[in-house]
Amino acid sequence: MNDQFTLPDGFLWGASTSAHQTEGGNTRSDWWALEHAGLTDRIEEPSGAACDSFRRWPEDMDLLAGLGFTDYRFSIEWARIEPSPGEFSDAAVTHYRRMVEGARERGLRPMVTLHHFTAPLWFAERGGWATPDSADFFARYVEAAAPVFGEGVDHVCTINEPNMVAVMAAVLRARHGGSGSLPAAGLPLPDEAATEGLIRAHRRAVDTVKSCAPHIRTGWSVANQSCLPEPGCEEQAAAYQHPRETAFLEAARGDDWLGVQAYTRTRIGASGPLPVPEDVERTLTGWEYDPKALDAALRNTSATVPGTPLIVTENGIATADDDRRIAYTTGALTGLAQAMADGVDVRGYFHWSALDNYEWGSYRPAFGLIAVDRKTFVRTPKPSAAWLGAMGRTRVLPTGS
Repeated sequence: MNDQFTLPDGFLWGASTSAHQTEGGNTRSDWWALEHAGLTDRIEEPSGAACDSFRRWPEDMDLLAGLGFTDYRFSIEWARIEPSPGEFSDAAVTHYRRMVEGARERGLRPMVTLHHFTAPLWFAERGGWATPDSADFFARYVEAAAPVFGEGVDHVCTINEPNMVAVMAAVLRARHGGSGSLPAAGLPLPDEAATEGLIRAHRRAVDTVKSCAPHIRTGWSVANQSCLPEPGCEEQAAAYQHPRETAFLEAARGDDWLGVQAYTRTRIGASGPLPVPEDVERTLTGWEYDPKALDAALRNTSATVPGTPLIVTENGIATADDDRRIAYTTGALTGLAQAMADGVDVRGYFHWSALDNYEWGSYRPAFGLIAVDRKTFVRTPKPSAAWLGAMGRTRVLPTGS
């Protein structure tokens, strides 16, 4: 491979956020209710005002554009647009439409995610994705949100990490006295009914988006396990990976693109997933520091759904040491360049996250390229933000070891 790898024209180069993790005050959502339900073993603190991005989104976009990024992936909040069943907020739709226009005005191409983990509380109280009519409700919301993405948006992500949404459904069932238990390592099995509902909802959402705006390229993003089997444990790895990842990749056949989200690897032994070894570097989430996970995820996804273009919709590291963020991302981008040089069709890269934000129970895991003061909400770009943003101008990736 050459010493430099130049990205092709049109390659998406951006950072990602989600509404609930940055906006603040998302009081009508299921996650807001969970944060205040006393699940203290998993939720250390509520999201509260988050990054105050519901008001400060212009500043977030100004920073990203000024740093050199050409794209911005953000989500719109179903609970704001449809706070009660069949009750739609014109103000919320107008707000998110203004965000799309604001991104365009700053030279940022917006990728809009329709569902990023959070749903209206009323939807959850009806049974969420496991109910037979969940896809109908989601399609109704997508149609109501069409004015947001109908113009000026080229890429729509229907559902972020549906496999993790289905896993969360299983976790909540186990914690509330239902069947099932939580494993000591790795992920629980996704809830089967929620899995089926999410796949139906994705297909309905794709059809709804296309009917409103045929030019939009649609897909969804999957949390990649990047399984690393011990010698002789390949079958165990495949058995672990299929319900937690592969089934969701296969559901994307025929989509315009498929989102790859990778952070670390899952080690698999003879009995299944193994705990993170004690002698390896860990991130603030407790995950193993493993930049090579992205390369593995891209190659596995490409082999599972051949012919479907890929977009890295999330990749990053939770660390308070920005030098380690740069080192990790250098390794991840080296793997991205190697995969592309070997023929893997990758159309974009979005770093997680643009901001230090609420990480589903705590503000401690610092994934952001931009620090956010928890009291004043002052934004301070880190050295990694300038370093990564500059690649949006040069279009040249690192290819070192």
